[in-house]
Amino acid sequence: MLVVTSPRVPLPDGVVLRLLAPDDARALAAAYARNAEHLAPWEPARADDFATERVQAVRVENLLAGVQKGSALPLVLVRPAPGASADDEIVGTLTVSGITRGAFESADLGYWTDRGLQGRGIMSAAVSAVVGIARDDLGLHRLQAGTLPENERSQRVLARAGFERFGLARDYLRIAGRWRDHVLFQRILHD
Repeated sequence: MLVVTSPRVPLPDGVVLRLLAPDDARALAAAYARNAEHLAPWEPARADDFATERVQAVRVENLLAGVQKGSALPLVLVRPAPGASADDEIVGTLTVSGITRGAFESADLGYWTDRGLQGRGIMSAAVSAVVGIARDDLGLHRLQAGTLPENERSQRVLARAGFERFGLARDYLRIAGRWRDHVLFQRILHD
């Protein structure tokens, strides 16, 4: 099981980075529904029911099982929803996945942010925070991330967080229904 000592990190514009919670399925479904068109060019093709609470509840359960196994750390970007009793509004996700121990001590990083919050430094701050969590709380040596070659915004986020480009993976992931190349970045967390 992963133990994270800094689960709530304040970010710009009142956004907070925190661990995914079991009751986040409804807010996550709303976030994916709100951003479906925005995310479509950058993500795998999704089933029609992907942005439903039922599907997201299964995903949340599986992601949190990864925390228990020590193989993943699913985080969400949230901001308080209007109204004192309302749940947090999810405005993005960051997931440290494929955590491999032993001689590798490495993991992959994936992320997205709400279409209405891009260009405000939120994701740059969040990725930098995750670098610290990966190093200090998870004890990882390395993080890796990949972007589509044309996703210059994401590449700038990674560069600001100290990632360096180290390669190009041909036909790396099936994005929007077709195999796509990815530019690969890494951040070495310890000297």
